[in-house]
Amino acid sequence: MTPAEAFEALAGALRGLPIGHIWRGYGSALFLELGFVSEVPRGTRDGKTWLLGQVTLGIEWSWRIEDATAICCGSWSDEALWEPVFEQLLGTRIAQCTLFGALPEVALTTDTGMRLLSFSTTDGQPRWHLVDRREEGEGADRWFSVRNGKLHLGDGSEAA
Repeated sequence: MTPAEAFEALAGALRGLPIGHIWRGYGSALFLELGFVSEVPRGTRDGKTWLLGQVTLGIEWSWRIEDATAICCGSWSDEALWEPVFEQLLGTRIAQCTLFGALPEVALTTDTGMRLLSFSTTDGQPRWHLVDRREEGEGADRWFSVRNGKLHLGDGSEAA
């Protein structure tokens, strides 16, 4: 199966899954946990856990969230705008997941019509990844990203 075929299969399986958790990384990095969300240990001695979904969409920088009439917020917006928009996304269901652009960028559309889009504005490759961890077992995770201007499918062990 080609990376594009695997992506299309995953995109179809995402339809109807809820956005179960949204969290921020460093700077404007944004992560959405899709589907059933579970607590997993962080691997540190403090006993803290992560909330991970069946699928994770991570965007390192350059993203925006829009509704039918406007851009609600984006990675360059005032951060005070972010949380209220994230709250609007929580619990909505995925209606569509697509790729767009000559260098693949990702777009998630919810059942309420809101859209989250990645769009890198720096040199190099688009900086997003989609992790499919619906299969059980060691090494079963599938990581979609962009390498050399093309959709790449790996296991997450490759350096970006």
